[in-house]
Amino acid sequence: MKQKFRKMITLAVMPVLALLVMTSAKSPSEGYKVGDNARDFTLKNIDGSMVSLSNYNLATKGAIVIFTCNHCPVAQAYQDRIIALNNKYQSQGYPVIAINSNDAEAVTADSYENMKLRAKEKGFNFPYLIDQTQEIATAYGATKTPHVFVLQKEGNAFKVKYIGAIDDNKDDASAVKHKYVETAVNELLAGKQVSQNFTKAIGCGIKWKTASASSN
Repeated sequence: MKQKFRKMITLAVMPVLALLVMTSAKSPSEGYKVGDNARDFTLKNIDGSMVSLSNYNLATKGAIVIFTCNHCPVAQAYQDRIIALNNKYQSQGYPVIAINSNDAEAVTADSYENMKLRAKEKGFNFPYLIDQTQEIATAYGATKTPHVFVLQKEGNAFKVKYIGAIDDNKDDASAVKHKYVETAVNELLAGKQVSQNFTKAIGCGIKWKTASASSN
């Protein structure tokens, strides 16, 4: 009888425990889907200036917004490719704007000071912004580093045209078969619809602030 009672209590408690685990975990918003208008932002660049999406460059046709960071091996593997993307597309109206949303208290390598060091070491030729409150990553629905959002300027709005990975090989740039971001931007420049507008972002998970830290 006692064993049966204990079993009943266990069965009753398990769903409650599961719910507590689920609700205590940090869960970013669903974020944008292809076709949504991306919100504007104003974030601090590594040179101390404030950069806004809307005022970045009035001549832009769009932007390649990439959530990335310093410490993640996957993000590091893509840094040269991100530089190449900016070299190729900035002059055509699609500059790279990189954003680091990681909690620097959780990963000190991703602090603002270390962002400046990494950018200098690699020769970043694009803005590298700090999303200290993580508000922009949450709004966009970014979850990985790197995580790309290709935006096209339509009037005063920036519309999401592609979400996902940079290409299909995080380990070896020379073995890439599908350059997702390049294909998307090339199609937009040609006045076409993006043929593959979503892929799964591959990389380290964004390091979210704990509930107690974000409330301080």
